[in-house]
Amino acid sequence: MSKMNLGIIGGGQLGSLLSVAAKKLNIQTIIYSDDPDAPAQNFCDDFIFGNYNDKDKIDEFVSKVDVITYEFENIPFDTLNEINKLKKVLPKPSVNRLIQHRLAEKDFVNKLNIRTTRYVSIEKKSDIETLEDFLPGILKTTTMGYDGKGQHPIKKIEDLENLNLDFSKGYLLEKLVKLKKEISVIITRFGNNNYEIYEPIENTHRNQILNHSKIPAEISKKILHQSKDWATSIAEELKYIGTLCVEFFIDRNENLYVNEIAPRVHNSGHLTINAYNISQFENHVRAVCSLEKIPLKKLSNAKMINLIGSQIEPYRNNFKFKDNEFFFDYLKKEIKEKRKMGHITILL
Repeated sequence: MSKMNLGIIGGGQLGSLLSVAAKKLNIQTIIYSDDPDAPAQNFCDDFIFGNYNDKDKIDEFVSKVDVITYEFENIPFDTLNEINKLKKVLPKPSVNRLIQHRLAEKDFVNKLNIRTTRYVSIEKKSDIETLEDFLPGILKTTTMGYDGKGQHPIKKIEDLENLNLDFSKGYLLEKLVKLKKEISVIITRFGNNNYEIYEPIENTHRNQILNHSKIPAEISKKILHQSKDWATSIAEELKYIGTLCVEFFIDRNENLYVNEIAPRVHNSGHLTINAYNISQFENHVRAVCSLEKIPLKKLSNAKMINLIGSQIEPYRNNFKFKDNEFFFDYLKKEIKEKRKMGHITILL
């Protein structure tokens, strides 16, 4: 049997770690990225640089692969949809279109009778005057947001008025919850009611960027079961294929809220590489390539620490790691403030 070729759109660290997982399964990876310095080219078998509207480059990419996935959600829907007419794209492009739009995503979740934070759409300046009930809150653009981008904390109406919002873009105002904890649940769906689900992961953010994650999460049994049930319902309703992450808030009254859905492998799931027999990355590759599903087995409790910006420097210079510490360098050419450069997983 000839080797299967997996196309991955996006060349960041998630693409790198998907490529590493695919190699273990004897699957070749071809990365397509609009970044000539994309770090995933250090880990894949073939790399194509091109814009998302470059038909010739995209045709070259499609000709080299059997199935296609993506490592981040902000890819133009039209690009994914056109590619899907030629080769199967998983998760399907309609999933990505829904989740690219924060308002549509929250409406979708609420229709499943799953709780989100309270939210309201802002389309024109006069909408602002009626929003006292949603303050304090977070103002978000309805599209193009991750790691805190496109978000503004709002304490009073004047804060909104002072932002000089561009109303040609869509906005969403979410009422803040009295936050106790953040968790995420990662699930890989292979088909109808056929999935593997990881235990909830407890996450700590600093400056709106994930700082560290750990398992087990210090949560009640009720929250544990509810979060897994909600993640499963979302994956089933989307008829999702591949690995998906649902991010949750827990408030001080032990209420659970869906914050966001990530239609891809997720930063908080990096610890699955060392803490489980099958990582979120390998499970994603298995699902989109129609390979065998292997029952998940947890091997260890774990903590994953993101290395942001210059935090990576000491670890690149002959650092002495303990036997239970695993260092991953994403091999990004340039160190930038707030840029995820690598991570360390510690087995506990």
